[in-house]
Amino acid sequence: QVQLVESGGGLVQPGGSLRLSCAASTSIFSFYDMGWYRQAPGKQRELVATVTSGSRTVYADSVKGRFTISRDNAKNTVYLQMNSLEPEDTAVYYCNARHMSGVYNYWGQGTQVTVSS
Repeated sequence: QVQLVESGGGLVQPGGSLRLSCAASTSIFSFYDMGWYRQAPGKQRELVATVTSGSRTVYADSVKGRFTISRDNAKNTVYLQMNSLEPEDTAVYYCNARHMSGVYNYWGQGTQVTVSS
């Protein structure tokens, strides 16, 4: 069982920035593909960005050029740098860890991001 602990959410004005962190409780973090997803009220959970065990990244079209996902295998942590935030980015952001085998899949508890003036 892998525990994922997110941090860094909060309230920010439009155009501002936040950095989310997700710490994983596993000694084999490098074998996991990591991702950030979000869920706005009344909407389905959606992909924001992923970074594979080989550091290949994928982004949702809505965040390309504004968000950057990265990982630090030495710290068992994945980050999401969010710049030029918009009210439409308001959601609960969830960290996801999927073992490269595809067998194991874990979710964090979520962190709220609110973009409002």
